[in-house]
Amino acid sequence: MNPMLATAPPIALLAPEILLAVGGMVVLLIGVFRGEGSGRAMGWLAFLILLAAGALVLWNGGMADAGEPATLFGGDFISDPFTRFMKTLALVGAAVALLMAFDFDADARLQTFEFPVLIIYATLGMLVMISAGGLIALYVGLELQSLSLYVVAAIRRSSVRSSEAGLKYFVLGALSSGMLLYGCSLIYGFTGTTSFTGIASAVQASGGAGHVDVGILFGLVFLLAGLAFKISAVPFHMWTPDVYEGAPTPVTAFFAAAPKMAAMALLLRVTLDAFAGIASQWQQIVVFLSIASMLLGAFAAIGQTNIKRLMAYSSIGHMGYALVGLAAGSSDGTHAVLVYLAIYLVMTLGTFACILSMRRSEGMVEDISELAGLSRTAPTMAFFLGVLLFSLAGIPPLAGFFAKFYVFLTAIQAGLYPLAIIGVLASVVGAYYYLRIVKIMYFDEPAEAFEAMPARLRVVLVVSGLAVILYAAWPTPLLKPAAVAASTLF
Repeated sequence: MNPMLATAPPIALLAPEILLAVGGMVVLLIGVFRGEGSGRAMGWLAFLILLAAGALVLWNGGMADAGEPATLFGGDFISDPFTRFMKTLALVGAAVALLMAFDFDADARLQTFEFPVLIIYATLGMLVMISAGGLIALYVGLELQSLSLYVVAAIRRSSVRSSEAGLKYFVLGALSSGMLLYGCSLIYGFTGTTSFTGIASAVQASGGAGHVDVGILFGLVFLLAGLAFKISAVPFHMWTPDVYEGAPTPVTAFFAAAPKMAAMALLLRVTLDAFAGIASQWQQIVVFLSIASMLLGAFAAIGQTNIKRLMAYSSIGHMGYALVGLAAGSSDGTHAVLVYLAIYLVMTLGTFACILSMRRSEGMVEDISELAGLSRTAPTMAFFLGVLLFSLAGIPPLAGFFAKFYVFLTAIQAGLYPLAIIGVLASVVGAYYYLRIVKIMYFDEPAEAFEAMPARLRVVLVVSGLAVILYAAWPTPLLKPAAVAASTLF
């Protein structure tokens, strides 16, 4: 056992969550007393709070430590290498998305102090989700995240598109929360417990995969449906394109990055911990979600002209690829999922740094045709965006290729040959719309040049691009912590 975790008081395990809760209140109070002009300063304070929370997560045992899990509140809160790995990804996604919002236009209301407060509390909900060891903590964390996300989606009150995006997300999110809560109530009713450990014991006692109560299976289906909504897996994806397009672009970057990490962590914990004894039952559901998401993500994006809608369908497809590893139901499959999520996070943040730089004197532009001739007007931006798009398409030797290779390999090892074949074919189809953007940037006649890319966005873009390029030469810093984290669930 990790000596630090064995001797540390409970408050040390909760330090990141406590910091975010208290920090959010501090930012809110300072913002209220200083007024509307405090938005930029409060944004920087929130950014530092997120970084400090990340440092505390790493300090709580270190990502590469395979120490035994520590639990609090009767097992409802878990701290182990898996939670620390996923919390690190969620905090990185939230911090970078907040950093990129600093240079966005003031009309979006992202320069007010309310925005960083909402980001902090959404991130707090994500950390609670990731550490959830039972249905109560699962629901509390998920709703804390969701309520904040509903508001940030519609934070640009002067925009009809933003208001529409927030309303759609709220209505559909409420529906998914109801389904999830109904599933939780069924599971509790048929198992008599809300803890994942107790549910796993109850499932095993009922006969495991050979014979399990129908009520538990119904509860599991509703629970997975609610979680599938949060990762925008088909057929629960309907909110994603409209919310991605309607929300302010930094908010879209946040939606595409951090919440996906938390929801996938929760999905992994529920399936591989609470319902490991009936893997053959939930595997069928995961395989369907994966195939449907990969195919829709590949084909629906082909005709898109708005780059934010294209990224919405891209995210749907990539969640489908990640689910391929979960469908394998093995330690190697979980390892592949964690590596995939980390690489997806880097690629997404870098791509949105470019999208945020599509700005002229009259404001932001989102049409893909506006990237025409970018290689001649902004060669550095075009090069790194091209690298990220090639990586998203899975072209070797970039990081995105290895991410897909790992999940497909684990599917083959698990005997899921049709799933792997469909995944490869969907990846080939999906490569078209990524390569089309590269063609527009390098071979079309130049459009009007964009304004100079802000320094912060340039840093995010370059770091993301270099990480994607250099991954093949030095994958160990990601593979080793991911392997330790994956082994925790087995």
